[in-house]
Amino acid sequence: MFRFLHRRLPHVALLLLSACGLARCAAEPADQATIDRLYSAPAPVTEAGQRVFFIGHSLIGKDMPAMLAQLAPEGHGYESQLGWGAELQAHWEPDVPLAGGEVENAHPRFREAREAVASGDYDVLVVTEKIGLQASIEYHESWRYLALWAESAWAANPDTRVYLYETWHETDVAEGWLARIDGDLGALWEREIVDRALTETGAERPIYVIPAGQVLAAFVRRLDAEGGVGGLASRADLFDDSIHVNDLGDYLVALTHYAVIYGRSPVGLPYELVLADGSPAAAPGPEAARLMQEVVWDVVASYPRSGVRPPG
Repeated sequence: MFRFLHRRLPHVALLLLSACGLARCAAEPADQATIDRLYSAPAPVTEAGQRVFFIGHSLIGKDMPAMLAQLAPEGHGYESQLGWGAELQAHWEPDVPLAGGEVENAHPRFREAREAVASGDYDVLVVTEKIGLQASIEYHESWRYLALWAESAWAANPDTRVYLYETWHETDVAEGWLARIDGDLGALWEREIVDRALTETGAERPIYVIPAGQVLAAFVRRLDAEGGVGGLASRADLFDDSIHVNDLGDYLVALTHYAVIYGRSPVGLPYELVLADGSPAAAPGPEAARLMQEVVWDVVASYPRSGVRPPG
């Protein structure tokens, strides 16, 4: 029997590698009953300003968190660690290069991520994953590193709320930008990243989702349906290039973070803000700003994994 197993062992190993790739096997996604339990109640938000730590790349950037700080209640604070197209793995592993870190983190709000999260100083941890998302999941174990960041935050401060920031692919993606946003939320962001991370962490606490990709898609659809609003005609008015948003897009994403983190409607918030360097941001104007704020609240308040429930 032993000789048989010894002869068969290389074949068993090959089967395991073909099933799991070169990385370890992924945790099974949490089942629907677990998901329903974790997201049945709203997130425990407070009236006070929150201290937020961001981990990610240029789709967080420097300006969006600065805009959020201007929208948030008194006492809000933030720091970040960013890279160029950085995976969650690169932020966690000391021997994996963090491309562009020396450039992206050359600002006063930088704090080394492992030390920051383990400090217990933060009420909120916001992380995001590298785009293209499928490759990040397959080759960089997105679910595993989301779980590691969440566990580190909770070990230091059990009250920290952990959020995965849903972003978007390039506007010229072959399958269609809106189609990718529609399909990726459930198939990739939720099932392949969050739900596997929930299993990895023991499914005792939710990991919430900031649905910024969904908000962008909903706002673009409203622009298309109404033939433009307040000087904004189409998706192109929100982007600097095929993936990076401009000041107006950053404002929309900052509103989304505000609505999720604070559990409040952003309708009525200011829209004339400044960038991280103190210079004026391009402002959307009152009509477009109002539509942005309304769309954000419609999306966030109807999405259970945001942790937000509308009053009443």
